[in-house]
Amino acid sequence: MTHPTTMLFSGRLVRAMRWLSGALAVVPAVAVLAACSSYSATEPAPSKISAAPQRYRIGPSDTLNVLVWRNPELSTTVMVRPDGYISTPLVDDLQAAGRSPVDVARDIEKALSRYVRDPVVSVTVPGFQGDISDQVRIVGEAAKPQSVPYRQNMTVLDAILQAGGMTEFADGNKTVLIRSSQGDKRYSVRLKDLMQRGDLSANVPVMPGDIILVPSGFF
Repeated sequence: MTHPTTMLFSGRLVRAMRWLSGALAVVPAVAVLAACSSYSATEPAPSKISAAPQRYRIGPSDTLNVLVWRNPELSTTVMVRPDGYISTPLVDDLQAAGRSPVDVARDIEKALSRYVRDPVVSVTVPGFQGDISDQVRIVGEAAKPQSVPYRQNMTVLDAILQAGGMTEFADGNKTVLIRSSQGDKRYSVRLKDLMQRGDLSANVPVMPGDIILVPSGFF
């Protein structure tokens, strides 16, 4: 026969275990809700934007072709260093990142004018990444999260295709577009409708500096 004291202790232990299991179940739920709210957006992304034509700005790791007319020995192909500078024949440490190819060409002409009479320089960008602040970032449940160079008239579809689409764990219709040019304003994007159902009305334009956040279906 079980002693009454033992029965009382067992009952208290069971109730304590039930309370503890309930408390532990609440903690992850609260964390999940907090995570969801931090990435939520209720306003749909605008289907049209009025943006001025974007001049390409050189970024670190861009490859530049520098052509000095009638001076092949001064012409070269150079990669922009991580610090944003380039060096060409007779020109040391010229700021390139964040500037247009035309502006860089004019500065090289100015530097070369000390050695060459009336130099004519052209700068082209055969291999480009663009300035960091102009890139579009795709993060979260994208197949290949990455930063991609912004192109004129670029859309969410263009960006997500460059990132290899979504993973099987993605909750595409809860995708958030974070617009840095508007103080990190958040917009909702129906990426699942666009990618899996072919609803082109869900395709929206992106702007330089945008972040496309594809959340997990767990949330």
